[in-house]
Amino acid sequence: MSRYLFALGQFVARRRWWVLVTWIVLLGGAIAFSVGTGGKTNDNFTVPGTESQDAVSLLQDRLPAYSGAQMQVVFATPGLAKVTDQQITGQIGHVMAELKALPQVAAVVDPFQAQAVSPDQRVALGSVQFSVSAGEVDESTLDAVEAVAAPARDAGLQVEFAGGIYPGFTAEIPHNPEVLGIVAAFIVLLITFGAVVAAGLPIVTALVGVGIGLSGILGIAAFVDVPSAASSLALMLGLSCGIDYALFILSRHRHQIVLGMTAAESIPLAVGTAGSSVVFAAVTVIIALCGLAVAGIPFLTVMGLTAAAAVLVAMLVALTLLPALLSFAGRLVAKFISPPLQPGKAEEVARIAAYEPERTCGHAWGRFVTRFRIPLLVLGVALLAVLAIPATRMDLGLPSGATQSESSTARKAYDLVTRSFGAGFNGPLLVVADASHATSADAVQTLVGRLQQEPDVAVVQPAASGNGLVLLQVVPKTGPADSATNDLVNQLRDDRASIEAGTGASYLVGGTTAANIDTSKRLAEALPIFLVVVVGLALVLLTIAFRTILVPLSSIVGFILSVFASLGVQVAVFQWGWGASLFDVTKAQTLSFLPIITLAIIFGLSSDYQIFVVSRIKEEHSRTADAVTSVQNGVAHSARVVTAAALIMFAVFVAFTTVDNPIVRPLAFTLAVGVLLDAFIVRLTLVPAVMALIGNRMWYHPSWFARYVPDLDIEGVELERRFAPELETEVPQSITNKS
Repeated sequence: MSRYLFALGQFVARRRWWVLVTWIVLLGGAIAFSVGTGGKTNDNFTVPGTESQDAVSLLQDRLPAYSGAQMQVVFATPGLAKVTDQQITGQIGHVMAELKALPQVAAVVDPFQAQAVSPDQRVALGSVQFSVSAGEVDESTLDAVEAVAAPARDAGLQVEFAGGIYPGFTAEIPHNPEVLGIVAAFIVLLITFGAVVAAGLPIVTALVGVGIGLSGILGIAAFVDVPSAASSLALMLGLSCGIDYALFILSRHRHQIVLGMTAAESIPLAVGTAGSSVVFAAVTVIIALCGLAVAGIPFLTVMGLTAAAAVLVAMLVALTLLPALLSFAGRLVAKFISPPLQPGKAEEVARIAAYEPERTCGHAWGRFVTRFRIPLLVLGVALLAVLAIPATRMDLGLPSGATQSESSTARKAYDLVTRSFGAGFNGPLLVVADASHATSADAVQTLVGRLQQEPDVAVVQPAASGNGLVLLQVVPKTGPADSATNDLVNQLRDDRASIEAGTGASYLVGGTTAANIDTSKRLAEALPIFLVVVVGLALVLLTIAFRTILVPLSSIVGFILSVFASLGVQVAVFQWGWGASLFDVTKAQTLSFLPIITLAIIFGLSSDYQIFVVSRIKEEHSRTADAVTSVQNGVAHSARVVTAAALIMFAVFVAFTTVDNPIVRPLAFTLAVGVLLDAFIVRLTLVPAVMALIGNRMWYHPSWFARYVPDLDIEGVELERRFAPELETEVPQSITNKS
């Protein structure tokens, strides 16, 4: 593979103008596609094969007006006033009448008609039934909802919204996170390279990749449902992977420039050597993200595919646009800055790394790890195991009003309803009863009576009827995220035969709460399967990469430790509330799709660092045949780059934790913790310690192994032997004088 990438590097460097123009055209075309189609993300979550989805399908077929999203409207009075006061009753009635007249609204339920007034008469609860799903409700309709409520609010009445859709439901994610991430990445790169051009190029290429990726995703959103979280995930991965992949190639190129190569000689060699690691790492991430499809949940599949597309673009940009820009830059990548307090320091550090790697901090760390390998192994594994303990108590769920920020209308509505009616009214179950074959006229009343007798049911009330269907609203005694509500949904389904007995009617349990429970169950069932797929994939790919079995096994064990440790920290902070005030988070269930996405992404990113670190160690082992020395030298060559790459990833993910979004924030937090633990504890500590402990046996493979496993030469050893010119090996006098 390295030979083909070497040829690609040569081709791109020689035809740099064509490559640059091609990428500019692609970027312009992607933006034009996005603007032309007018695509927007939405949150149409469907889970085929579940009872809640079957309930939606039945409604769409026979009672389509009631198959759409629902919105709760909560009215609360100020001071000592009551909602039953004549003036306030008139205001509420006017609001409900205005809402009924809006486009896409099928029906409204007036709080007084439904007798949904709190005992103290301070709060009233109405509802709006849309004729379309949440993702299909127009933004103009939601703006009109706000406009309808404005006069009542101006008169002093509190009006809040919640449910499957409401104004502000899909709040736009600000651009602050990516700006913060880019600034942090530039600072890290400037410290790493000590040169402005070298620090800026990875940022430029990553932004081009992100621009193409995000524009393409928004364009596709005009034709398929793309969840809003997909664009955030693609942005996080596209930006971080784009910078990291460019960093790996640029680091090798700059190292060779410092050693005396010309840019024309160095660019193809850097693409052929470091580029091989980039391809392998990117393909690993892409396959893992595409593997999210095993869950069988469309929105998760789309999230995985769009993120994989962003990573693919990042890889292609790093392999083509970056070398073209390096050809333009020439030796400017080695034009070092000279800080006033330490003039010449940046150049000195770069030359020491090139000529005397044994004097670097990376080599010192490698010596420390190999000397204290057993204590470090024990301490590292113990730390990760302790951090992983909370993951055993993970409680999966999806966001609700309770997980929103206290300033949001959904959270205010949730708190008002909980205090005035009970937590269950925030997430009523929708029972779709088919009475077309009922044996008696009172069959539905019999169903209502039997459902009311079920434990943990607060109230059952008819909501609508037509075409042989009757909609029943079953209100639990507990909130949507409570385990008792989950048990109630299962109980209603398990008791179906006895509840339906003798009526001739049948029913399905659906609604937003039941759909969330079904989604969480499906994801929990898919998690072990996905873990097996990912582990098997890692074993195969890393075995092919390093042509030995012990390296993949150590990598897999480290990956499992780091991913469950990151999930454990997430549970402790977001689910248990440890340090909630410090991180400004609201206690909530763990997002049901967070573990499977974390597994996919951390697996891919850990493979990045594993390949880059171990490939340098293997390269040194091929040269020295000494296990301990190769670990020390390999860590010396890779520690600085892996540290920079991990810090950039960490900075990008941390930037997204500032987003006030119940999906983006915990996902970004978990990935930030996972990257930090995996890069510094697993890849730069535990893996080198294991390799030093096992010694040369780490690279053992049976004789038959070489016949069946191809040698991809991702380290580019053969390539360097064939194409690398004689490099300057004598330490420059400027370094020896300063030392």
